Amino acid sequence: MMSYETGLDPLDNQKPEQTRREFLQGSLAVAGTLLASQVTGAKASAEAKPKRPNLVFFFGEGQRADALSIAGNPILKTPNHDRIGQEGIRFRNAFCTNALCAPARATTLTGMYSRSTGALSNEHLNVPLPSDIPIFTDLLHDAGYEVAILGKVHIHNGVEDRYWDYYFGHNNPGNNYANPFFKEGRKGKIGPEKQYHNVYPDDLTVDRALAWLEEDRGDKPFCLLVWFVAPHEPFFRARRHFDLYRDAVIPKPPTFDDDLKGYPGKPKGFVDAENKIGTTPTHVACGSHEGIVKDYYAGLVAVDDNIGRIFNYLDKKNILDDTAIVQGSDHGFFLGEWRLFDKRLMHEPSIRVPLMIRYPKRIQAGTVRDEMVLDTDLAPTFLDLAGLPIPQHMQGKSVLPLAKAADPSFRQEWYYEYFEWPNPEAVRPHRGIRTERYKLIHYVLEPQEFELYDLVSDPGETQNLYGKPQFQSIQQDLWNRLDKLQAQIPEKKKIAATA
Repeated sequence: MMSYETGLDPLDNQKPEQTRREFLQGSLAVAGTLLASQVTGAKASAEAKPKRPNLVFFFGEGQRADALSIAGNPILKTPNHDRIGQEGIRFRNAFCTNALCAPARATTLTGMYSRSTGALSNEHLNVPLPSDIPIFTDLLHDAGYEVAILGKVHIHNGVEDRYWDYYFGHNNPGNNYANPFFKEGRKGKIGPEKQYHNVYPDDLTVDRALAWLEEDRGDKPFCLLVWFVAPHEPFFRARRHFDLYRDAVIPKPPTFDDDLKGYPGKPKGFVDAENKIGTTPTHVACGSHEGIVKDYYAGLVAVDDNIGRIFNYLDKKNILDDTAIVQGSDHGFFLGEWRLFDKRLMHEPSIRVPLMIRYPKRIQAGTVRDEMVLDTDLAPTFLDLAGLPIPQHMQGKSVLPLAKAADPSFRQEWYYEYFEWPNPEAVRPHRGIRTERYKLIHYVLEPQEFELYDLVSDPGETQNLYGKPQFQSIQQDLWNRLDKLQAQIPEKKKIAATA
């Protein structure tokens, strides 16, 4: 084994009917009985079929969909990420439903939208997720899996209140890259926070993951969540990558200088948001476009190194093909489009994420799909991989059927919502609908503002069509569909500020 360097619910005019509001609570109230019977069946099946797959979940931090060499990035090289897609399935249209760390991570674990979990923002991180909402690792543990989470957890209460056979995590957005903090725990008990010195946090995370994998667990399968902190701001590099990209030329995005033109077509709220490179003293690491991009890419190279270390371990132990490997990210990231950094907004660089799965027993190598898949689909997919039933309250669906055949009817439209206000970048709350062709964005605070794009003719989202007479029928149709989508998502009250 090698060690490297030892909120708000704005303007909800279309309130769901009472029966819809009761659906979530009702379904979760019976979840214990339903899931108990399902798990009993799953345990019996598992005893008959001891070769349940191990599960490894690599979760990126703000890794945009094109931040992979397999996705065509001309500068960044990610051979270990790429291996997952080359030897499995890669989704070219994967999205998050709320482009912010803690809400996105709650969605990933629960298979539910932010408005249904109550985890709307990065606020109140000491408060647990509602106890009546299971996370997929709870269900895996009940079915006989050993479960572990390591790295950047950054979710309500760090999910410390849930059962983990092994826990080595931190609940901070970026941690301390030079001298990081972690909590460690075993068998459902987690100890106090401890600081580690002179070690890159993701290297330490994978050191501990490899040590845990080496432990004897008999015939039990494992589910290992490795959630990286890089390349989160302030974008510190591992020492081995200090010289990386020194001579690289970083091209400016076509819209980088749109601020000099007054941001044509963009609403005032977009113009006034404080997420612009070189303008915010609270984000000193975002002072230059070239600096952000090079450091961001260097962080992902370190992530790729560490993915390779786990690949090597699974290969060496001859369990690679018995292990389903999933790679995704909580949200995307602006790298200079419209001179922006960060995420939050519903524009493509912010909401597009990578998603790849390697499991040769169910997925043919080199499969590529264009269906729209969401972060709500991750929890159901893990349960499907493990051969477990998917609870009815989960709002996504397994993507594994797409490994067998393309399905144009898989998802034609989906709902987006961003809640946190106020926030460090002054990005206003908004909601929206994205179809295969169109996107409608509704900024919900007064004065309400809007964006509408034809993503086929304008994939860069430069021509705001909202209010143009020739698009009135399309605009109204999207409004109707947006309200319908929102009404179909049960609402849970915002997580309380105190426990």
